[in-house]
Amino acid sequence: MLNMKDLETWLWDAACSIRGATEAAKYKDYILPLIFIKRLSDVFDDEIEKLSKKFGSKENAYKVVEQAKNSPDTRLVRFFIPKEASWQIIRTLSTDIGEKLDDTTRLISKHNPKLQGVIDVISFNASVSGQRIIADSKLSKLIEIISRHKIGLEDAEPDVLGRAYEYLIGKFAEGSGKSAGEFYTPKEVAWLMAYILDPKPGEEVYDPTCGSGGLLIKTQLALNENHKNADKPLKLYGQEQDSFTYAIAKMNMTIHDMEGEIAIGDTLTSPKFRDGNSLKKFDIVSANPMWNQDGYDSNFYEQDKFGRFPYGFLSAQSADWGWVQHMHASLKESGRMAIVLDTGAVSRGSGGANTNKEREVRKAFVDNDFVEGVLLLPDNLFYNTSAPGIILFINKHKPVNRKGKTILINASKEFEKGKESSKNYITQEGIKKIVKAFQNFEEIEKFSRVIPNEEIIKNDYNLSPSRYVQNGVDIELQDIPTLLSEIKVLEQEEKDIDKKLEEIFKKLKL
Repeated sequence: MLNMKDLETWLWDAACSIRGATEAAKYKDYILPLIFIKRLSDVFDDEIEKLSKKFGSKENAYKVVEQAKNSPDTRLVRFFIPKEASWQIIRTLSTDIGEKLDDTTRLISKHNPKLQGVIDVISFNASVSGQRIIADSKLSKLIEIISRHKIGLEDAEPDVLGRAYEYLIGKFAEGSGKSAGEFYTPKEVAWLMAYILDPKPGEEVYDPTCGSGGLLIKTQLALNENHKNADKPLKLYGQEQDSFTYAIAKMNMTIHDMEGEIAIGDTLTSPKFRDGNSLKKFDIVSANPMWNQDGYDSNFYEQDKFGRFPYGFLSAQSADWGWVQHMHASLKESGRMAIVLDTGAVSRGSGGANTNKEREVRKAFVDNDFVEGVLLLPDNLFYNTSAPGIILFINKHKPVNRKGKTILINASKEFEKGKESSKNYITQEGIKKIVKAFQNFEEIEKFSRVIPNEEIIKNDYNLSPSRYVQNGVDIELQDIPTLLSEIKVLEQEEKDIDKKLEEIFKKLKL
């Protein structure tokens, strides 16, 4: 089985083989589709090998599979890979490699309609000003490096593409000024969200910022683990703004033998999942949107035709509670949700003399008893920041014994330092401890507290776990980018207040 160390070495060498041909953030655009093709080819070879025992030979098995490929009822393999598109043939390419790779992806998608717009999202033969972006000589080296490892059913875990994606964006996105955290949620954070949301067979699950699909996949895997005899899979839905990341999400689901409906577009401005003129409703909504995302001003919230923001309009500097409200509006009456936010989202404005828009929305969620719990994560988990982050859990149908109460978990010490990475991680034992405490609404000294909502109100709607659960770390530190973002929010609010005062003075003719 391909281990993480070998995977990282493999990916590093693959990236080095095309270094200089394109910007570092684009390496994944060429490496990941080839890994996906190799995975499909290796899995197909494994399936033909198994079927050869039934049909007498590999040749006979291939003929039977080819004849049955167009019928869902008689289809014998996950995906059909024509001989001329197999990895064995790809490895022999020596001339016109870019052009022939494009032909290969088109051929595979032709025989597998589900992969159209997924496997063929990048052209290996693309050029700029008459110059090839990735020369054939570099493609030849890349193919040879990817050929090192067999990644069939018994050779690599299903999440091999997700792991590869995680490594490549973590290693190369930040160095080029890109934000890796926009696209990927650390796996232990995804597991925490999935286990605590506790999906049931047949439920509909939605991620409005699905990235590479990790949260959706972990939710289905959590169902498989906790309901081994489940008669219905989850119905998975996601929306992603970036077209390449959308394709990665589809590839990731394919490798996991899962089906989901993924849409492209900006979810806040144009949500794709609708019932007529209203939003489609889901049992579970789970997301990790970009923290403190700007660009959505008060006019945007006021003019929303779906009525998603009844609890308040936010400033243009941070859409955190805009995302919370969109997700809440996407829930069924008995629905539940989890969202990853920066720590400031649950405390900004509390204790201040001035009115704060985020605090007002937060107040509405507490007063309506929507908040089930808040989990403070350890720092240095995420790729694009060393800040800790929190997970906010909302439940529109809280159990009777939890009404009027909120569990706050301070898991800031539940981590180990990475041995092969500069990032921290939460151990399996840590995940179990956090999930058990949340699910049981259990109070643990210096770790978790269940508090009445009245206590939150007395603290001016501050939902930060570190305020209520001290674990020896008295000072809550925030990284500079987060602090600068909060300053921007305050500056924008000051401008908004000045504008309103100016309008009032004009009316009074002062």
